[in-house]
Amino acid sequence: MANAASGDIRSEAHRLINSLPEDASWDDVMYRVYVRQCIEAGIQDAEAGRVVDVEEVRRQFGLVA
Repeated sequence: MANAASGDIRSEAHRLINSLPEDASWDDVMYRVYVRQCIEAGIQDAEAGRVVDVEEVRRQFGLVA
């Protein structure tokens, strides 16, 4: 969201709000915004090549496949 044009952010915010149930709380709103930011940051990291192979993560944590 941070790199999107201002109008895009506004329309996405409207879409997000409109997708919430009628009894949504501010916590629900904030959670959805947080999740959206995390997903977009992950996509940007992947596009920039800032990723670690699953096998490497398993090795670092001592997990067996």
